[in-house]
Amino acid sequence: MLEPSHNALLPAIPNKRYFTIGEVGELCNVKPHVLRYWEQEFEQLSPMKRRGNRRYYQREDVLMIRQIRSLLYEQGFTISGARLQLQTEHARPMAKVMEAIVAESAPSIEPSPSEAMLAYQVQISQNMLNVVIKDMIRELEAVLVLLGGNVTHA
Repeated sequence: MLEPSHNALLPAIPNKRYFTIGEVGELCNVKPHVLRYWEQEFEQLSPMKRRGNRRYYQREDVLMIRQIRSLLYEQGFTISGARLQLQTEHARPMAKVMEAIVAESAPSIEPSPSEAMLAYQVQISQNMLNVVIKDMIRELEAVLVLLGGNVTHA
C-alpha cells in the first residue's frame, strides 16, 4: 500500500461517495489521460461509467490509484511488475488497505478502544464486501462475454 510518508504529500481524500476523473487526478497527482490508460492496464481499477461515458470513482478506486502511482512512480515498478504486485497483494489479507482507509477517515476526537475496534470492524466488513462485490461483477461480466453478450457499465 502507499507508504505513510508518501500519503502525506497527497491531499486528504474528502468524505464523499463519488469523484470525477478531474478530482481524482488532483487527489492522486495523476493526469486524467494517465488514469484512463491505467484503467486498461489494471483490472482492479474500474470506475463506474454513466451518461456520455463519464467516469465516477469511489474512495476504494482513489486508494487503488494512489497505490498504483506509488508502485510506478516511487517504487520504480514497470506496469507489468506493478500489476503482478497488486495481484499478489490482493491474494493476501486486505489489512493494509483497511488500515489506510481507517487512518484517513479517523475522527480527530479519540474514541474509546472498544468504539475504535467496533468502527474498525465495521469499516473492514464494508470494504471487504465492496471488494467481493466488485470481483463478482467482473466474473459475471466475463461470463457474459463468453456467452456472447456485451458488457456495459451503468
